[in-house]
Amino acid sequence: MVAERYGSSDSCTMSVPLLTVWYNTRCPVCDAGIRRQRRRLIEVVKAGHVEFRDINFEPASLAEHGASLEDIRRRLHAIDAEGRLLVGADVAIAVWRMTPGESWLATLFGNPIALPLTRLAYDRLADLLYAWNRRKRRW
Repeated sequence: MVAERYGSSDSCTMSVPLLTVWYNTRCPVCDAGIRRQRRRLIEVVKAGHVEFRDINFEPASLAEHGASLEDIRRRLHAIDAEGRLLVGADVAIAVWRMTPGESWLATLFGNPIALPLTRLAYDRLADLLYAWNRRKRRW
C-alpha cells in the first residue's frame, strides 16, 4: 500500500520527495519509458513522493553533484530523500521499488548477484541510445 510504505500524506508541511528523477525528454525512448512509469506511479506522484523532471529545463540542476547535462542525457539520474545521487540502473531499480506490481523487478535486477550485470547492461543500452540520439541530432 502506498500510504503505508511512504507515510501519511495529511501533513501540513511540504515534504521532500523520496525520489527526484531527472531524465531527457528529447530522447523518445527515454521519454516514453518515463511517461509509462509516471502513469504506473500516479498515486505516488500525486502524493509528492516521486518527481520526474526534464533536464532540458534545468540543465545545471545536478552540477553540485558533479553531473553535467550530457551525463544526464546519457543516463537517468536521481536524488533520493537523503540527498544521495543515484545513476543509471540504480535509478531504474529505485523506481521499480516504488511502482505497484514492479517491485519484483527491483528484487530480481537489484540483488547483490545480479546488480553488476544489471548496471553493465543498462550502461551499454544507455550508450547506444545516447549515440543514436546524437546521430539523429536530437540535441
